[in-house]
Amino acid sequence: MNAAAVVPPQLIDRHDWLITIGWLLLGMIVFHWISRLIYRFLLSKISRHKHPWWFSFVESIHVPGLTFFWLLILSFIIPIIMLRFKIDISHLIVINKVRSLLFIGTLYWTLLNFITKMEQEIVPRSMYLPVRDKTTLRALAQLSRIVVSIIFILIILPGLGFQTSSLLAFGGVGALGLGFAAKDTLSNVLGGLMIFWDRPFSVGDWISSPDRNIEGTVEYIGWRLTRIRTFSKRPLYVPNSLFSTIVIVNPSRMSNRQINATVGVRYDDAAVIVFIVKEIDDMIRNHPGIDQTQNIMVHFIEFATSSLNINIYAFTKTTDWAKYREVQQDVFLKAIAIIENHGAECAFPTTTLSVPECVNIALQTEHKHDT
Repeated sequence: MNAAAVVPPQLIDRHDWLITIGWLLLGMIVFHWISRLIYRFLLSKISRHKHPWWFSFVESIHVPGLTFFWLLILSFIIPIIMLRFKIDISHLIVINKVRSLLFIGTLYWTLLNFITKMEQEIVPRSMYLPVRDKTTLRALAQLSRIVVSIIFILIILPGLGFQTSSLLAFGGVGALGLGFAAKDTLSNVLGGLMIFWDRPFSVGDWISSPDRNIEGTVEYIGWRLTRIRTFSKRPLYVPNSLFSTIVIVNPSRMSNRQINATVGVRYDDAAVIVFIVKEIDDMIRNHPGIDQTQNIMVHFIEFATSSLNINIYAFTKTTDWAKYREVQQDVFLKAIAIIENHGAECAFPTTTLSVPECVNIALQTEHKHDT
């Protein structure tokens, strides 16, 4: 439709064009004010916790919707002004196409906002979900943005005059060239997809690699890079393609934590070592922090240089690092108390110097001569 058709000819030479523009602006201001009231009313009535979908939708559509209507009003005002001042508006014949693109762009903006709002609402508030599922939700949000963007590009380009067949052919050749030019980036993207698919680790997991100097807590998994926070609080950025070629240890998914310690007693206490071993074993098997379904072993294992060594091997119920250390400390302190209760002592490295009798007599004779 011609842009001039929407403006009555009598508006060209009279001041009615100002009144028309004023009414359009006034109507838009009233609409803006009413929409703000409705927006605030809906947010006050919709629970963010009970209805995250509707809450996110209302938040997502408000700003893009108002922007669209303001631009729509502007698309009607511009031809009126141009006609009044006798400016050629023949090039505005595509104004309807521009309005269609504005509508499509607004819909695209709303969908992206909705995906982001849903990600922000669901992931932090889903405390009952495992961390792996939260990572999957973030991956789905990223994938949804890509799919929506591709769909809207395919919708817009034909409207701009591009032929679909030519576009697909050009896209195939371009994709081939892009694949050669950005093979490292593509390998990282595929590596990110494999992380989301296989889920060897998730956001919040503590991971390490015996192949590389990688250890820390996973903070973010992107399409190209994964950010890991080391125990020194430094960020470590690892290309996703690297994870397909190295071994990853995920201690965060351990079922138990291991206690594997050796305590030594003196050789002088050999007579009571069997009783010490038995009592430590009983203590371990009755300790509330030790998982009794796992292997528990307390044995005298070694004649060391300065001690008779007893090995304590068990697993704690907790996997929390701080609680594990508390349980391990309690086991160690009780083991020391058992050793002391039998009149024995923990051994420490000692050296015995043996002096031959002839050397001893010579030293005594020399001492007498000196006196």
